[in-house]
Amino acid sequence: MPIGLVAVDRCFKALVMLGMCFVPGLKTAALFLALALPVLAQQTISFPTQDGGLIFGDVYGKGERAVVLAHGGRFNKQGWAEQARSIAAAGFRALAIDFRGEGQSRGATAADVEAGRRFDVLGAVHYLRRTGAKSVSVVGASMGGDYAAEAAEIEPKAIDRLVLLASGAYTTLDNFKAPKLFILARDDANDDGPRLPQIRARYEKAADPKELIIVDGSAHAQFLFQTDQGARVMREILRFLTQR
Repeated sequence: MPIGLVAVDRCFKALVMLGMCFVPGLKTAALFLALALPVLAQQTISFPTQDGGLIFGDVYGKGERAVVLAHGGRFNKQGWAEQARSIAAAGFRALAIDFRGEGQSRGATAADVEAGRRFDVLGAVHYLRRTGAKSVSVVGASMGGDYAAEAAEIEPKAIDRLVLLASGAYTTLDNFKAPKLFILARDDANDDGPRLPQIRARYEKAADPKELIIVDGSAHAQFLFQTDQGARVMREILRFLTQR
């Protein structure tokens, strides 16, 4: 994405959010912007999947540690923008993808949309490794977390860490031995009732190491970032991604 006035404005707002804009003069402010723009700049890329799909994503930041962001059913890759910038500012390269059937992303056929989305996650992981990443974690929200869990079971050694945001109720992570973090709101529910019991049951069966964090409220997955729990959820994700 060309760095113009829009990018500068976004960078300045991001710096305000990070508490970095108390500066004594314009030269210092310009220096902060110059240092931050490479981290916050966004590049749109595409990559193939092993089953013939073509997936598009937005890249934030640089580095040998990378994170795939897999969106929920009511979001797309742009829905991760704020979180992707926070992850990039922590020293990671973040790749937010559009699943096949969203935006320009597509599968090999119209019939393989849901069945093939696990390969969208794996395609993103392999793209990041081909382009220099030495470690790749995945953060999946709701639907995206379910496909990320499937991907982790298919290729357990491809993913270094896995964050499931209000997801993981349908796949038992017994093959995937790497660290796992489950996060959801206590009163999150759908038409079938509260999500916590089913997710907790899968969590109990998952291989170690693992963590389960339950936050207050009823917001589902990425909607948590729009609540007073959003800052805590982001802190927990960053803590988990950066711990040794």
